[in-house]
Amino acid sequence: MAKIKPSKGAPYARILGVGGYRPTRVVPNEVILETIDSSDEWIRSRSGIETRHWASPEETVAAMSVEASGKAIADAGIDASRIGAVVVSTVSHFSQTPAVATEIAYRLGTEKAAAFDISAGCAGFGYGLTLAKGMVVEGSAEYVLVIGVERLSDLTDLEDRATAFLFGDGAGAVVVGPSQEPAIGPTVWGSEGDKSETIKQTVPWDRLHAGDASSLPLDSAGNVKFPAITQEGQAVFRWAVFEMAKVAQQALDAAGISPDDLDVFIPHQANVRIIDSMVKTLKLPEHVMVARDIRTTGNTSAASIPLAMERLLATGEAKSGDTALVIGFGAGLVYAATVVTLP
Repeated sequence: MAKIKPSKGAPYARILGVGGYRPTRVVPNEVILETIDSSDEWIRSRSGIETRHWASPEETVAAMSVEASGKAIADAGIDASRIGAVVVSTVSHFSQTPAVATEIAYRLGTEKAAAFDISAGCAGFGYGLTLAKGMVVEGSAEYVLVIGVERLSDLTDLEDRATAFLFGDGAGAVVVGPSQEPAIGPTVWGSEGDKSETIKQTVPWDRLHAGDASSLPLDSAGNVKFPAITQEGQAVFRWAVFEMAKVAQQALDAAGISPDDLDVFIPHQANVRIIDSMVKTLKLPEHVMVARDIRTTGNTSAASIPLAMERLLATGEAKSGDTALVIGFGAGLVYAATVVTLP
């Protein structure tokens, strides 16, 4: 029997650079209130959101990704030609095929990098980071670009009082490369498919394609609504608060880290009340910097963690070498948590 030569990569992997892109248009709550019966105070108290960014037609999924990725590559101090793989997490790229990652890889000037998309909702960045770490250590790529990008304004029902105010657009990217010491901990990830109905697309594409208006939701003017993201808010809130704190603790344990050892906590930016509840349940010390980027960025799904990471580093609220716990959770229901050293 022939023996397969074992692969050999770096001993460990780390995040080497981070970049973000937020669309130029800033949308305050007052704009959202034009189509729902609510108030600025209610939106802020329920979610913590004050503003969000919405993309223009020119700020496509690919365009935003290229902007964020260029910053991450420059921050990592490498040339784009050294990127061996591009992993894009998104649920808002509407072309079924080809993967938007291939366009991004080409536009960045990589040398025929492997490129593919993944769909893991708000946990997508954590999934991509885990895949990137494996590629670097296994040796199939020296440097991997991980992108979380969304245009959720395209999937928002502005007449849905429960979700109209939640979502924003943007892209965040990191470069993962070799390290001589552990800098990305073990990932605690999984899914609870029995709860998949709690966050979902309102109408599958095939029903829209069939064109039977009698089975499709209508807007206030009687027009067929474009598919949007809907959720059972209370069910999702309870799951996130009670279950994700356990997953976060498991990630700390897997990395051999205690809450006292943490410098930064970067949870998915879903709801400020969820974030505050997790901080309390985990008993994080006051010295731990907690990302609350949701206030001005909204929920950007797969982009939320790298965008929050980029802002904390840019403002000096976190610094290079800090130990951070990151956790994403959302539609599926899926989740992923790990401990990283910030670039």
